[in-house]
Amino acid sequence: MALAQVQKKASPLQVAKAVFWSFLGIRKRRDYDADSVQLKPQQVIVAGLIGAMFFVLGLILLVRFVIGRLV
Repeated sequence: MALAQVQKKASPLQVAKAVFWSFLGIRKRRDYDADSVQLKPQQVIVAGLIGAMFFVLGLILLVRFVIGRLV
């Protein structure tokens, strides 16, 4: 009889790290393979939305800072 493989669940930090590196477009094949086993699609979607929100807010703050310096 074959033993059932226990799927290791990814921690929130691992999900954030995977999404961050994916935003940059830098992923090692080994890490991608490990993430495809551990990460659930729901985790990636939520982390991606949160990451996109921080990115947009960061851009808005940067533009406000630059415009404030010019005026």
